[in-house]
Amino acid sequence: MDINTLTQYFTQYGAAAIFVVVLLENLNLPGFPAGVIMPLAGVMAAKGNISFPLVMIVTAAAGLSGSMILYLFGRKGGELFLNAYVKRFPKQKAGIEKNMEWVRQRGAGGVFVAKLLPMVRTLVSIPAGVLKMPLREYVVSSALGIVVWNFVFVGVGYVLGDRILEWIGTV
Repeated sequence: MDINTLTQYFTQYGAAAIFVVVLLENLNLPGFPAGVIMPLAGVMAAKGNISFPLVMIVTAAAGLSGSMILYLFGRKGGELFLNAYVKRFPKQKAGIEKNMEWVRQRGAGGVFVAKLLPMVRTLVSIPAGVLKMPLREYVVSSALGIVVWNFVFVGVGYVLGDRILEWIGTV
């Protein structure tokens, strides 16, 4: 799928398309990075196709939904998955242990910060689940980080409008 197709889906299906695409991105599935999706949603709001507050609600709900799926995966089966992964790729063990310790030491604050970092923001949910971080702490820290991240990127699209489309190469 190219950026023009994504723009067409956002225009045609509005909030539902934005929700699905952002959910998939937060599940770390191949597709478009948030640096393209979020500004594009902001452009849609700037053009009046959808309101800015609705974009924020939809993207936050999609981001938190994706994060919760990965958190639950980590909580219910992540340890088995990580053990199998390390068995298959033993050189990765030190890195995984380091990341697990980072989340363990920093807790909810670490999750919040991680939600502001590309790539890390979608992956931190699994170790948080494996470590059985209290659900309330996880949800609050994730939601706050997601809202900040989305506000910045959706806001850039909203403020820059068509200029952001030129920058990412669609016009």
